[in-house]
Amino acid sequence: MLKNIDPLLSPDLLRILCEMGHGNTIVIADANFTAMQLASANRPVPCPVIRMPGISIVRAAQAVLSVLPLGTVGELPVQCMQVGNTAQGYVSAVQQEVMDLVCAQYPSMAVQGLERFAFYEATKNAYAIIQTGELQPYANFIFAKGVIAQALRA
Repeated sequence: MLKNIDPLLSPDLLRILCEMGHGNTIVIADANFTAMQLASANRPVPCPVIRMPGISIVRAAQAVLSVLPLGTVGELPVQCMQVGNTAQGYVSAVQQEVMDLVCAQYPSMAVQGLERFAFYEATKNAYAIIQTGELQPYANFIFAKGVIAQALRA
C-alpha cells in the first residue's frame, strides 16, 4: 500500500499514468463504450484497457485527476462526448460533475465537446482506456497529460 494514493488507482493504472508523456491521452469511458474495438483500431498492438466495473465515471475521474497533471488550455486537455440529439453545448448532469472536478483544480479550463464519431476517432490515438461501470450514456472523457515543471532558469 502507498500513502495518499487513491485506492482505485491499481498498480497497472498507476504504471500507465506514469508512463504517459506530455500530450498523451487517456479515455475514461462509460460501461457501453466500445473500448476493446477502439483499443485495437489502427494499431499493431492494442492500447491497454483498464476495467473499473461498478465504479462511476465521476469517481474514476476523481481518482485519475488526483495524480494526472492536465495539459495547458491551448492543448485542449479535456474533451467529452457530446450527448446525441441535443443542442450544441448541452451537458448531462454526470458530465457536469466531471467538469466540476476539472474546474476545481483548473479554474480557467474549458471542456471541449466532440461529436460521437469524432470522439471515437480521437480515442484511436489514446495511450489507454479506462472502462467504468457508468450506465449514463455519453459519459466519456479524454484527458491529455500535461507536465510538472520548474520555472526555466535564466
